[in-house]
Amino acid sequence: MANKVSSPYRPIIELVTLLAAEAPRNFLPPSEGTRPSSQHVLAVALVKDTRRGYLIRVVNQINGCYEHGWFDGCAVMMRRMIETLIIECFEAHQISTEIKDPRSGDFLMLKDLIDRLLAQPKFNIGRVAKKGLGQLKEIGDLSAHGRRYNAHREDIDKLTTEFRVVCQELLYLAQLK
Repeated sequence: MANKVSSPYRPIIELVTLLAAEAPRNFLPPSEGTRPSSQHVLAVALVKDTRRGYLIRVVNQINGCYEHGWFDGCAVMMRRMIETLIIECFEAHQISTEIKDPRSGDFLMLKDLIDRLLAQPKFNIGRVAKKGLGQLKEIGDLSAHGRRYNAHREDIDKLTTEFRVVCQELLYLAQLK
C-alpha cells in the first residue's frame, strides 16, 4: 500500500510524469542546428551569398563551438571548412580528378589536398593563406586526433585572421564570391 498515491495527488503525479517524459524532446535544438549569437571566428556574411547552405551551417557550427567553449570542435570544423573549400576550388575549375584517389574515387586527405592546391598553377595562393593552411591543418589534426591535446580559446584566437584570409581566398578561387 506504500506505493499507492492518494487520489487528490494522482493528477499532479501524472502531470509531472508526463512533463518529465516530454521535457527532453522540447529542450533539444532543432535537427538543422541553431545559429550562434556571435560570429567570433568567421562572419556568416562571407559565405551567405554562395548559395551553399552547407557552408553557412559549417560557419554557424564553427562560431557556435567557439561561443560555447568547445574549442576542439571549433578547430575540427575549421579544418572541415578548409577541406570543403579546397574541393570546391578544384570542382569549379573542373579538375577535381586531380584531388581524387584514382583507385577509389575518394577525395584525398587534407595534407594531399593542400599540397595539390599549392602546386596547381591555376591557383596563386597568397603568402598569408599558404602559412595559414599549414597552421589550421595542424590545430585541426591535433583537435581531431591528439589523444591528450585540447584546444584552448587562445589557440583559435591566434588563427582567426589566417582562417578568414584562407576562406576568403578559397571562396574567390572556387568562384563562390
